[in-house]
Amino acid sequence: MAQPEHTAGPGPDAGPGFGPDSAPAGLVIEGCTALVHDAGGDVAFAEDAGIVIRDGAIAAVTSAAEAARVPAAERIDARGQVAMPGLVNCHTHAPMVFLRGFAEDVPVEEWFNDWIWPVESNLTDRDVELGALLACAEMIRGGVTTFADHYFAMDRVADAVAATGMRAVLGLAYFSSQGTAGRERSLEFALRRAGAADGRITTCLAPHAPYTVTDDDLAATARLAREHGLLVHLHAAENREQTEQSLARHGRTPVEVLQRCGLLDTDVLIAHGTGLTDADIALLGRAPGAGVATAPRGYLKFGWDTTPVRALRAAGVPVGLATDGAASNNTLDVWESMALTALVQKSAERDATWATARQVLHHATTQSARVVGLGDRVGSLAPGRRADVILVDLTGPHTQPVHDLAATLVHSARAGDVRTTVVDGRVLMRDRRLLTVDVPAVAAELAPRLAALTERGHGRRIQSYDT
Repeated sequence: MAQPEHTAGPGPDAGPGFGPDSAPAGLVIEGCTALVHDAGGDVAFAEDAGIVIRDGAIAAVTSAAEAARVPAAERIDARGQVAMPGLVNCHTHAPMVFLRGFAEDVPVEEWFNDWIWPVESNLTDRDVELGALLACAEMIRGGVTTFADHYFAMDRVADAVAATGMRAVLGLAYFSSQGTAGRERSLEFALRRAGAADGRITTCLAPHAPYTVTDDDLAATARLAREHGLLVHLHAAENREQTEQSLARHGRTPVEVLQRCGLLDTDVLIAHGTGLTDADIALLGRAPGAGVATAPRGYLKFGWDTTPVRALRAAGVPVGLATDGAASNNTLDVWESMALTALVQKSAERDATWATARQVLHHATTQSARVVGLGDRVGSLAPGRRADVILVDLTGPHTQPVHDLAATLVHSARAGDVRTTVVDGRVLMRDRRLLTVDVPAVAAELAPRLAALTERGHGRRIQSYDT
């Protein structure tokens, strides 16, 4: 997570093997407006650009005229479209799409204890895989090329990632109520599936949260993360009430618990953080590999505060955009997360000049890549980066006219404006047609399983929400 940001703008310096006499590229995208980053890492736009992709990586971001000279196995005419780095969903529970709209308008304690955790005790591995396939389809259609997932039966999620062509950072969730076996299974999965799907799968350790995982287990997780070079992905300081309860019970905030257990000495991805204190933010600012994922739609639904993005940014802590699971967020739409981040941050800070469209695009691209530990691989359109690219059509009436391209992307564009999604140089969606997922078949198999899956009358639940 501490990798330096690699930035590059367009230009004729395309590196070795570029030109009409070079070996054919795998894919050339021509005539787009490309979202690039200048030498300072700020968002910029290159008009009439071309992107040359070879062996799954970006070989050049250059002019359309130069790109047209490059022989290629496949070409895409992207005139009138914006090429962007594929979006990163920094924290979700992808299989939970099967609970979209299931538990609505209830406080978080009831949401967990009376709805979600009883249902999750019914889960089969096939339920998880079908949910993950449906989630991957939704994200591909919305321009998400990478997601960080924290859930159960994670081998089935990995199988869905491999089948659909996406990129993911996967962690098998565990609670201390499972004993040491839960932690051991999480490590075993992380070591076994690391680098799977032709390198598109990265793995992590995934303790659920400080209120469901003991200090001893958190400390053991920190030791394992350091020993094996693994990211740790967990929930912490999700809301202010959790922070207050932690202080009352333990004399420490959840982030102070993480610091005491050694987790802030590792690369750690903290989901939500709406209950962070000023002291917590200072601790995170001193942590070498800490990042935070913010998912504003769910906070609005639960009546929580929001992630203090401005203070975290000032402390040097990267903040990425997320959706959380569709059970709480109803959607895996990172475009909506972009718009809501901009609006909610302005409201929380009472400052119309904060969270500009360009700032939010920065969080959605390079910042999000850093948060999930892939800051040196994805998150920008630059030579050497993996070829995770989306093409966005801004010709619709809701995006016209375009006075400020960044503002149009953040405040007017929608997930449905993504026309083409490319991961590792492979086209997963072209002109809105999914090429790697049969959504009707997945939905048809999932539908008859829902009655058994959503049964809550058995008196079982996987955990108790008691912060």
